[in-house]
Amino acid sequence: MADAGLKEGANMKAEVFLPEDYRPAEDEPFMNERQTEYFRRRLITWREELLEGSRDTIEGLQDGTRAIPDVADRASEETDRALELRTRDRQRKLVSKIDAALRRIEQGEYGYCEVTGEPISLKRLDARPIATMSLEAQERHERREKVHRDD
Repeated sequence: MADAGLKEGANMKAEVFLPEDYRPAEDEPFMNERQTEYFRRRLITWREELLEGSRDTIEGLQDGTRAIPDVADRASEETDRALELRTRDRQRKLVSKIDAALRRIEQGEYGYCEVTGEPISLKRLDARPIATMSLEAQERHERREKVHRDD
């Protein structure tokens, strides 16, 4: 329990105090220690929830391997299983994006648009903590993608 006040990771920096009700505000310096810690904790919590769900799915799939005599019931269960596996695959990809966001926090790059270098709005980061582009850059990217898809 001696490490309780320390942050995970190689740099072992002292943990930043955050009140329970803290929310990043536009009137404080962008990506200050408190904002960075707020997003780091959100990302870690989100990641843990996804990983817990994956463990539950794996256990459910292992328990669910039983012979179902009724063809319709078997088809329904296989469809449910396929849907669950697709969902878990999306969540696995999400975990890797969360890991990338945590790396950006450690490198001091979190919260800045990878295209323009400008700060990503706190509202956008709060809604999508793994965002790598400002809303404007994301919209431009999606418009370009749509144009290329339509070709």
